[in-house]
Amino acid sequence: MRTTEILALFDEQLREPNQPDGLYIGDGWSAVIRPPADGDVGRLIARMRELPGHVEWKYYSHDGPELRERLVAAGLEPDDEETVVVAEAASIPPPPDDVELRVVTDEFVDLAARVFGSRFELPEKAVAVVAVVDGEAVSGGRVDLEDGVEFAGLFGGVTLPEFRRRGLYRAVVAKRAELARERGYRWLYSDALPTSRPILERLGFVAITTTTPFTLPSAAAH
Repeated sequence: MRTTEILALFDEQLREPNQPDGLYIGDGWSAVIRPPADGDVGRLIARMRELPGHVEWKYYSHDGPELRERLVAAGLEPDDEETVVVAEAASIPPPPDDVELRVVTDEFVDLAARVFGSRFELPEKAVAVVAVVDGEAVSGGRVDLEDGVEFAGLFGGVTLPEFRRRGLYRAVVAKRAELARERGYRWLYSDALPTSRPILERLGFVAITTTTPFTLPSAAAH
């Protein structure tokens, strides 16, 4: 399947197809996932201001430069650009035998809080994996397993600085891919920062678009 076809499938399945406003409202994290069908950007930004917790407009580059200009003109502030990368779950090698991997929740949440400085609970459909060295969780990530779609999302990747460049994050990716395969997901995707993108590309992930979170001014300084 060509990247253009994968991107079309990604938009169809993952960008809130059942919500006219393209608005996802979660517990502490909400986002505009795609432009509104009626094109009324201002109305959605006003809605963003009413929501509690972290709220962002998840802009994708293939939505076009005009939308980006409208978000900036409305006062929203861009964060770091991420590259959306995709791979077939079946193409990812199995996890290595020489890395201890655990499917756990608390250890991952604790590790992420230690690195990011904020504590977030896992989404309902997420499963977390950690790599363990000398009994300590030192690398981890979650895989989001939503119903009714072919894509499993890899998010929350984190490794303690002193344990980087040891293949631990790669092992965590492989384990999450295995979990997705076992549950029947064809595709894996991730919003990759420059730190994780080279690792994912070496595993066979390919870029299909980029995404930039836009936040309200009061929430953008983090």
